[in-house]
Amino acid sequence: MAAQAKRHPSVNHYDIVIVGAGPVGLMLSTCLARWGYKIKHIDNRPEPTPTGRADGIQPRSLDLLRNMGLKSAIMAHKPARVYEVAFWDPPKAGKGIVRTGTWASCPSFIDARYPFTTLLHQGLIERVFIGDLEKNGVSIQRPWTIKGFTSNEKEDPEYPVTVDLEHVDGTFKETVKAKYLFGGEGARSFIRDQLKIGIKHKDPIAYVWGVMDGVVKTDFPDIKMKCTIHSENGSIMVIPRENNMVRLYIQIASSSDPDFNPRKTATAEEVQASAKRILQPYSIEWERVEWYSVYPIGQGISDKYTLDHRVFLGGDACHTHSPKAGQGMNTAFLDALNLAWKIHAVEAGFANRNLLETYEPERKTVAENLLAFDNKYAKLFSQRPPAANEVAAASAQADKGNNNNNIGGEENEFIKTFKESCEFTSGYGVFYQANAINWSPSHPAQSHVVHPKNTKLVPGRLFINADVTRVVDANVVHLEQEVPLNGSFRIFIFAGVPTITAQALRDFASNLTKKNSFYSAYAYPDADRERISHHERHNPHSPFFTVCTVFAAPRAAVEISRDLPPLLARYRDHVYADDRWDRRVPDAQACAHAKMGLDEERGGVVVVRPDGYVGVVVALEEGSATVDALNRYFGAFCTKKLGETQAQL
Repeated sequence: MAAQAKRHPSVNHYDIVIVGAGPVGLMLSTCLARWGYKIKHIDNRPEPTPTGRADGIQPRSLDLLRNMGLKSAIMAHKPARVYEVAFWDPPKAGKGIVRTGTWASCPSFIDARYPFTTLLHQGLIERVFIGDLEKNGVSIQRPWTIKGFTSNEKEDPEYPVTVDLEHVDGTFKETVKAKYLFGGEGARSFIRDQLKIGIKHKDPIAYVWGVMDGVVKTDFPDIKMKCTIHSENGSIMVIPRENNMVRLYIQIASSSDPDFNPRKTATAEEVQASAKRILQPYSIEWERVEWYSVYPIGQGISDKYTLDHRVFLGGDACHTHSPKAGQGMNTAFLDALNLAWKIHAVEAGFANRNLLETYEPERKTVAENLLAFDNKYAKLFSQRPPAANEVAAASAQADKGNNNNNIGGEENEFIKTFKESCEFTSGYGVFYQANAINWSPSHPAQSHVVHPKNTKLVPGRLFINADVTRVVDANVVHLEQEVPLNGSFRIFIFAGVPTITAQALRDFASNLTKKNSFYSAYAYPDADRERISHHERHNPHSPFFTVCTVFAAPRAAVEISRDLPPLLARYRDHVYADDRWDRRVPDAQACAHAKMGLDEERGGVVVVRPDGYVGVVVALEEGSATVDALNRYFGAFCTKKLGETQAQL
């Protein structure tokens, strides 16, 4: 959904200036470019990352990339896929190392479409985003850097940010005006320093790591798997890569060492020698080394992500942590996505400006949870290797889990951490606290129809995956993927049995058409036009909503023109039959309804935020109560006054 093109006062006026073309900057730029915003995007490097850096794409991030239409381009590079993690430790007797267990990277209790971690070097991922940006008229200005900025809404309410930019060799300078400035320049953020925002270090222990990418010759049997290896000679993490490469992480020093020096380093040969000692009795030799680096890691989090909701920070500029969990790029993606749709909602005139105030608390809480997990995870594996029977117990109990992630039985600290880490590292454990966009009992939207008691959906958590059959072409599809990342709220009408909900659907559509409903208040001026082009199929009526209807009936029993009121029938490409079996609810007649915890006969309505997280769940009832409740929900953050539909003539 492109924003309406707006004229800017001059060629030097932009909607946003983005500094840094790593994962967080590229995700933000890609979203806003697709939605029609004018972007100045700079990076101080002459070219994208050539080798090394972040490389892990977690299952939830792969969902997101598919929703953006970028997954195929990334998978075309044939990345490594990690389905299982192996743990190697000293044997109970003797020397060397033995495998103490393996478990799934994304266990079956997590309802993931892609139950694996995708491993591909950051430069290739960056180039996929850069290619998409170029299609939308945005190019990265390289190598340029930021020299200074000011933000003054009183002086210029529309373009309050003034940014001074300079070519890295000092030969060219320019000053631009913008509505927003984003700092995605990494841990040494100039913008964060200029704002005098501090970094708090959550864990006093700091580490120095060596990391090496290369092609190896070895008899170590799990070299193609992700491994955590402990031995009396030290610890190492093995990560398979694309093109037959392997990444090795080796801890060189810890602040708990008596002679710790944060500037301690090691040559590639020294790290290779260390790896050889750790892997004994197995041998390892390097055919070639593609990339090697030594860097200190400390767990830090920025005190603030913004001071004025005009200049924002994201990614490593806000949070740093160890590489063990593979979360850096994934957290950066979600920082950017969270901010992108909120800027769009505000600038397109849909949401009040205070929506932007939810960016910091939502994303900072996630970063704090990440650092707490990272600290626990690091200590668990660095202080005491897990016993073989604990690894087996964790694997077995995880496989017993159900869709609610209750794995039952006694859980020691190791098993609990395993479960929590799998949910968190996959991305599916991320959740947002209650606020105006995540309903709670304290939200202004109060009604007997809000949050039906049996629903399994939780506001602030991801919409649950479900397979359904698209009625127009009989294709089996992933419901959560059917609306692309277009900046729209997704309204999922679980319509139950057509003969039972017919009147409720008619009332729902009738109340949507009333002039002060959330839906009509933001309609296109020509929303009643007869012909809808293919590219308008997701948003025929309003740029801010895409409506999907799911009937608890076989596809052959659904007739769009008969079973849906005209307004809902306009979304004919988004009408589905809930007729696919699902192993998580094996006895259900309508599995998508059942997975959501919605009545299989009477259904319900789910509002999903543009980033895929549930906003509110409402029962589908005859009369005006359903739309009234949604008016109150959207009225908590929208720019227009939304009223009771029953008060309308």
